Amino acid sequence: MTDEFDVISPETIREGRATDAYFDRTMEALEHAGKNPDVVAEVTASQFATGEWNLLAGLKDAAALLDGRAVDADAIPEGRLFDGGPVMRIEGPYREFCRLETALLGFLSHPTGVATRALETRHAAPDSTVLSFGSRHVHPSLGAMIERSALLGGLDGFSNVAAEDATGRTAGGTMPHALVICFGRGNQEEAWRAFDEGVPAETPRIALTDTYSDEVDEAVRAAETIEDLDGVRIDTTGSRRGDFRHILREVRWSLDAHGHGDVDVFASGGLGPEQLRDLRDVVDGFGVGSYVSNADPLDFALDIVEVEGELAAKRGKLTGKKAVYRTADGGHHIGLADREAPEDAESLMEPLIRDGEIVREFDLDAAIDRAAADAEAVGFTSENAEAE
Repeated sequence: MTDEFDVISPETIREGRATDAYFDRTMEALEHAGKNPDVVAEVTASQFATGEWNLLAGLKDAAALLDGRAVDADAIPEGRLFDGGPVMRIEGPYREFCRLETALLGFLSHPTGVATRALETRHAAPDSTVLSFGSRHVHPSLGAMIERSALLGGLDGFSNVAAEDATGRTAGGTMPHALVICFGRGNQEEAWRAFDEGVPAETPRIALTDTYSDEVDEAVRAAETIEDLDGVRIDTTGSRRGDFRHILREVRWSLDAHGHGDVDVFASGGLGPEQLRDLRDVVDGFGVGSYVSNADPLDFALDIVEVEGELAAKRGKLTGKKAVYRTADGGHHIGLADREAPEDAESLMEPLIRDGEIVREFDLDAAIDRAAADAEAVGFTSENAEAE
């Protein structure tokens, strides 16, 4: 029995040991044959446009993986949407990055899935506060990735304290049901009061008001217990929820009727874009968990498309170095890199690595702004994303 967690260390990933075994066999065979061809390899989810937009994330870690390797790389910036075609291109001696493929794809695939789900959620409630509550649903070693990707997709904050270092943001959160339960049934006021008196002054006073009794009853009681209550959160489990919209409307009505119109109402618990669209006009904000954190990774692949300057590709893949463009009408276009670009098109591929050194800055705020602007440019909506 070991006291270590089942986590692959950053050092192991950098060394190329977080790899599929057949890449070890590939290296052994190439070394035996004395071959190390210069190649062009591209990371692609689909060869042609599919009508399904995804938001690129994870590029910061992918760049760190390639740092110090004798390669050049170009990539679409984090926070750009793409619809088919390559998102990254690597050029150099194949043995320089052969063993890195497994980790590289993981660094891009999972964050991109999470960021895309976050963007869908953002667009489902564009005027509401939406927080990421989902890191409890994934392996703890992924917490920072989940929260950074959620912010990239436009969510307003997150709950995982350990993600503060990776994001430069402060985690947020107030109270769980466990706090109320520790004081016992009928003693909710004691729990709310202890929270109000015990936590730092800058912590928003948001009371959880559905632990033991009716949500309306507890919401009004909490507002009368804490003098400057900022809001109440309703997190009723789905099996006891009934018509959640009606419950939330009743909470809002009763708070107003008792003179607590300045107390906000927040909803959480198993919510996704469909629920946010339905509830956004009756609450002030949401906590979204598994819909974002449990997103399926996007199925990226890395394929060699040129060898020693000659076209090369496996069956079913498009040969040759490619370029991707955003046109003025928001279109996403894929073409051979040595051909003329579409009229009034912006090239999305930008330098990432040159001679083994990272040549790009990774500013989270800039990426968040880029994602919001690009979503508007391409006409991204949560309804379209879910339909796909």
